[in-house]
Amino acid sequence: MTNKPRHSRRPVDAATMVVWRRHHGTIEVLMGRRHQNHVFMPHAYVFPGGRVERSDSKLRTASDLRTDVQARLERAANPTRARAIAAGAVRETWEETGLLIGETDDDVLRPRLSGLDYFFRAITPPGRTRRFDARFFIVDAKHAKGKLAGDGELIDLAFRSFDDSRLLDVAGITRIAMAEAERHIKNPPGCDPGRPVPLSRFLRGQYYITPE
Repeated sequence: MTNKPRHSRRPVDAATMVVWRRHHGTIEVLMGRRHQNHVFMPHAYVFPGGRVERSDSKLRTASDLRTDVQARLERAANPTRARAIAAGAVRETWEETGLLIGETDDDVLRPRLSGLDYFFRAITPPGRTRRFDARFFIVDAKHAKGKLAGDGELIDLAFRSFDDSRLLDVAGITRIAMAEAERHIKNPPGCDPGRPVPLSRFLRGQYYITPE
């Protein structure tokens, strides 16, 4: 039996959360730096997020996604998987930053999904060590509670302006997501379920953004 070529690996579902706030009139977003021993994007500053786990589909939610957000996610996922992806973004944010978007019952997470919007999607190029089909969510920090701490996955956690964040060690795809997030915050697109979601793919040495 022969091994499958690396480029044939299918990307696994991942979820990323952009938590933002308006501080003294300036829009700031939460980012942290990945440890050097990470296989995927070591040293880089990223938004909290990670792989969607099987257990995310079993989390009881404190509130559901808006119907338009659910509809956008269901373009490429069944209803149960769509909800699990959003719940995964909340769980990863809680684990990595200490900020809770939801409630806990006996330390069991109950994600509050009603404040989330789904604004961007990116698929890791073939041939990479890890491949992800990442959905990016955005939420106002007023929907989160707790203090910045986390489990150590991310260090140097802080809210920073978009200009300051661009000066960090940030991967190309994160810069694209950052630009989409800034556009989303400054020009809220509304709740149209038919709204296109930008999809990033890496082809022939460069990123291409197309509607999902």
